[in-house]
Amino acid sequence: MKENKPTDAHDVLQGLKELNIQGDVYYTTFNRKFSNRQNWIKPDKKQVISFIPGTIRQVLIKPGDIVKAEDKILVLEAMKMMNTIHAPMSGKIKSVLVSVGDRMPKGTLMVEFE
Repeated sequence: MKENKPTDAHDVLQGLKELNIQGDVYYTTFNRKFSNRQNWIKPDKKQVISFIPGTIRQVLIKPGDIVKAEDKILVLEAMKMMNTIHAPMSGKIKSVLVSVGDRMPKGTLMVEFE
């Protein structure tokens, strides 16, 4: 096991944190950006959220449609590339919150499943 220990106890009191990564112990400090980050939240499979900013080029579904997992549901253009968005699960479409030509930032809710 590797150890990168501080030189003395005074260093530990100066804000060093111990990290254990797969059995290796490291000591580091965390910056303000790390301290202010949002905690990760497991995505809701019933929501399709844009992973990049872009423009909706095709909407292949409508509310009430039944889709299977991995069916194509949207086409999102970003940086001149067409990104096909697939259904994350099988189910019934509850709502489609975008239409062709809509421009949206990253993190926009586009489709909801029941």
